[in-house]
Amino acid sequence: MSILITGSLAIDRIMVFQDRFKNHILPDKLHILSVSFHVPTLDQCFGGCAGNIAYGIRLLGGDPLVVAAAGRDFGPYADWFDACGIRRDGITVFDDHYTAQCFITTDLDDNQIVAFHPGAMERASTLRLERFVPEARLALVGPDDNLAMRQHAAALKAAGIPTVIDPGQQLINFDGPSLLAMLEGARVYIVNDYEWAVTLDRTGLPEAELCKRAEAVIVTRGAEGSTLFEGETRTDVPPVPAGQIVDPTGCGDAYRSGLLFGMERGLPLATAARIGSLMGALAVEQRGTQSVCADLAEIRARHEGAFGPAPF
Repeated sequence: MSILITGSLAIDRIMVFQDRFKNHILPDKLHILSVSFHVPTLDQCFGGCAGNIAYGIRLLGGDPLVVAAAGRDFGPYADWFDACGIRRDGITVFDDHYTAQCFITTDLDDNQIVAFHPGAMERASTLRLERFVPEARLALVGPDDNLAMRQHAAALKAAGIPTVIDPGQQLINFDGPSLLAMLEGARVYIVNDYEWAVTLDRTGLPEAELCKRAEAVIVTRGAEGSTLFEGETRTDVPPVPAGQIVDPTGCGDAYRSGLLFGMERGLPLATAARIGSLMGALAVEQRGTQSVCADLAEIRARHEGAFGPAPF
C-alpha cells in the first residue's frame, strides 16, 4: 500500500545572503521598498513539497506515490526520481509549461524571501485521483493549485482515506470557509506556528474549537519542536538538535515525511511526530531539499540517541 502525496514539484534555486535582512530593510520605507541582496552562492536542486516529502518517505523505506503536475523541463527530475526508486505514474507532464520554479534567499537568521513561479502546477486541478485511491492507505494534500487542493481533499475524504491537510505556502489563498472545509474531517491538519495564527485569524474560531474540526492538529515550531493537539489533549513533541545548521529549506517537508511514514505504520501520532522531528533535523544539516543521504541504519541510530529504540 502507498502513501499518496499531492502537491507541488519544483526546481529550487537556493541562495544565501551573508547578512541579515533586517539590516537592510527599513520598516518605515516598506511602501517604497527597493533592495538588492548580493548572494555569492547559488544551488539548484529538485524540490517542491510533494517531491521533498516523497524523498524523505523513500529514504525511510516507505512507498510514496506522487500525484502532481510537471512541465517540459521535468526530464532530469524524472531521472532523479528513478534513481531514488520513487514511482512516477501519478505525475502528468504538460509540455506547454515549465515545472514550477522556486527562488529562495535565506539570511543568517534563517529568514527567507521566496519567489515562486507555479508553471505546470496551475494545471493540477485537471488531475484525478480515482485510479490511485484503491492502493492508498494514507494521503497528504500539500501546497498546490488552490482548486486542486480543494478537489483532492474532498475526493480523498469521500473515499475514506485518512488525509493529512498541509496548506503551507498556499494558506494565503484560502478564506475562512474554505479553510474550515479543508480542516473538517482531516486525520491531521499540519501547519507551522505562523500558519496556525493565520488559520485562527481567517476562521475566527478559538484554538479549542478549531482543534475539534480535525482528528488532530500539529503545529511545528522549528527548533522548539512541535505541538500535537488531539481533542482536548496537548502533547509537546521535543525537537532533535541538529549537529550543525546548514540550511533550513525543506526541513518542514522532511518533518512531514517522518510523520507520514510513522502514521502509515500505525504508530501513535506523538511517536510519528518524533520521527518527523528527526527527519527535520537531518534535513537542516544539509544544503538543499533532497540532500539527506543517511541510510536506514543511521536514521535508526539517531532516533535511538534522541528518543530511544526506533519503532521502525
